[in-house]
Amino acid sequence: MSKTKVVSLGEALIDRIRNKSNAEFTDFLGGAPANVACALRKLKIDSVFIGCLGSDKFGKKFIEQFNELEVNIDFLQLDNNFSTRIVKVDRDDSGDRYFSGFDASPQTVFADEAIKKSLIEEDLPSLEKLFVETKYFVSGTNVLSSSMSAESIHLLLDVAKQYDVKVIIDLNWREVFWNYSTFSSQIKGKERVNLIQNFLNYAHILKLAKEEALLFFDNENPYEISQTLLNRPDVIITNGADPISWFMNGLHGNTEVNNSSHIIDTTGAGDAFLAGLISKLISSGYPSNELEIQDYVRFASVCGLLTCLGEGAIEQQPDYAKVNEFLGSQIL
Repeated sequence: MSKTKVVSLGEALIDRIRNKSNAEFTDFLGGAPANVACALRKLKIDSVFIGCLGSDKFGKKFIEQFNELEVNIDFLQLDNNFSTRIVKVDRDDSGDRYFSGFDASPQTVFADEAIKKSLIEEDLPSLEKLFVETKYFVSGTNVLSSSMSAESIHLLLDVAKQYDVKVIIDLNWREVFWNYSTFSSQIKGKERVNLIQNFLNYAHILKLAKEEALLFFDNENPYEISQTLLNRPDVIITNGADPISWFMNGLHGNTEVNNSSHIIDTTGAGDAFLAGLISKLISSGYPSNELEIQDYVRFASVCGLLTCLGEGAIEQQPDYAKVNEFLGSQIL
C-alpha cells in the first residue's frame, strides 16, 4: 500500500492580527500545524489534523474550515473547560509579524495545551490503521511547553516509528508559549534548549529559521546541524527573503527565493513553505539530485511568498494552479 497521508499534530489557534492602521485587530484561524494541514489540502494532499480546540465559537469556526477543505479531523479533541488560544500578532512596516502575547482568558490553560493522550489511546486501532497509510508526521515544538500535549506527541512518535512514518519537525520557536504555560514557565533558558534539542533527534526532516539555527545550534550550516542529531536528518534553513540553505539526500546547497514589494502579512509563510515542500515529496518522490532539490525548494518558497500577499495564513494559501502560474511568469 502506498503511503500518501500527512498527519499534523499541535496547536490550532486564533491569530489576532493588528490592522495596518494599528487601530484594531482582525481574527484569523491559524497555528502552525493547523496551517500546514490546511495548506496541504489546497495542494491536494491527504491531510489529517490532531489537536485540541475549545468548545467555543472559534473551535466551531475551525471545524467548519477543516470540513470545507476536507482535512481529516477524526482525532480532533474538543474541550469544554479550556478555550481556543488567541495570539496577538503585531506587524512592522514590512509586514513581518511578531507575537505580543495572548488574549486574556479566565483559565490558566488553553485548549491546545490539553491534547489528551488517553483520548488518543481510546481509539488506538484507528490511529494505527491511519499510520499504515501515512507518509509523514509533522509537528512543531510548542507542544513541548505543555506536559499533557507532550505526552500525546510522544505517543504519536512511538506509533510513527512502528509504522515507518517519517517525522518532519518545524522548530517554530515561540518563547511566549513557554513563558505562559504553568508547566514550562518553570523551565528556564538552557533547560528549554536541551529539551527541544533532544526532541529534534526524532526528526528525519528538520525545518528551521536562521535565527533558530543560531539559537539552538550556534550554527547556520544545515549539514553540520544534521550531524549533531541522532537521525542525521535533512535540514532546511529559511531566512526571510534571503536564500534558503539546505542539506538533503546527502547534498548541500542554496536556493534563491522570489520576493515582492506587495507583501502584506508574513503570518503562516513558513507553514505554507513546509506544506509546499511536503506536497512535492509526496507527489514527485524524494529528490535524488540537486536540480530536483532546487525545484522542490523553489516551489515551496513560492507557496510561502503567495501566502504573504494578503492577511491571514489559511486564507491566502495557494493551490497548485496559483503556484505554477507564478513559476511560469516569474513576474510579481
